Amino acid sequence: MHQYLGYIGSFPIRSYSLIFVLAIVLGIGVTVTLAKLQKKEHLAEHLLNLSVPMIIGAIIGSRFWTVFFFDWDYYSKNPGEIIAVWHGGLSIQGGVVGAILVGIWYVRKHKISFWELADLCAPGLILGQSIGRDANLMNGDAFGDPTGGNWGILYPEGTNARATFGDQPLYPAEVWEGQIDIIIFAILLLLMQKRLTRGYLFLAYNILYNLARFFLEMLRGDSHRFLFNWTTAQWTSMVIIVLSVGIGFYLHRRQKAQEQGGMAS
Repeated sequence: MHQYLGYIGSFPIRSYSLIFVLAIVLGIGVTVTLAKLQKKEHLAEHLLNLSVPMIIGAIIGSRFWTVFFFDWDYYSKNPGEIIAVWHGGLSIQGGVVGAILVGIWYVRKHKISFWELADLCAPGLILGQSIGRDANLMNGDAFGDPTGGNWGILYPEGTNARATFGDQPLYPAEVWEGQIDIIIFAILLLLMQKRLTRGYLFLAYNILYNLARFFLEMLRGDSHRFLFNWTTAQWTSMVIIVLSVGIGFYLHRRQKAQEQGGMAS
């Protein structure tokens, strides 16, 4: 577990940044490959054009979520740290929201289906999240609570986890989340073979990930808790799950209405 892989002169090569970039590249690569395999070359071209704006939107959204929803007490007293993304602190949920907002702007501008594009992006998105959790592990953030025993991850000096809990072994919360993300990735690939209502694959991603995240947050040691002793991530997860289920019912009813309208005509 190394925060730094080396130096180029005096410039540090951070594990967090390198793995983060790898997650983005592989996530986009998988998405473009799936588009080509499904004979959706027109969307593959849009994905490449959209990748940079979505990355920017995701970084802004993820940092916004971390600063204002996760730990405003700290950042309000240390405003210089707000832009220090290399110190960690990028909320996956906020990043997805930021990317979605950019995606909505793009599909309206180019008059393409949001749900078709979202379904296509879902597997690559969860794969990127899984790899991103390795960045958290190397950086010593997104860590768990103490296990209370002689097992768990013992983070090195210089990490936020070590500064918070010292020599106590911690739950490998970020590792388990990365492993669950791979399982969700496989489930989404299987679901892609089914004739699902357009938008359902993206909604399945949101429900599966946020359901897993809700329970994994119970093991996290770096989160502030609020009403019902839930963390910000748990509240976000619950809102996203409820919205996804509601949107799923709406899409189902809209499809049925379209089918009945087609039969009537």
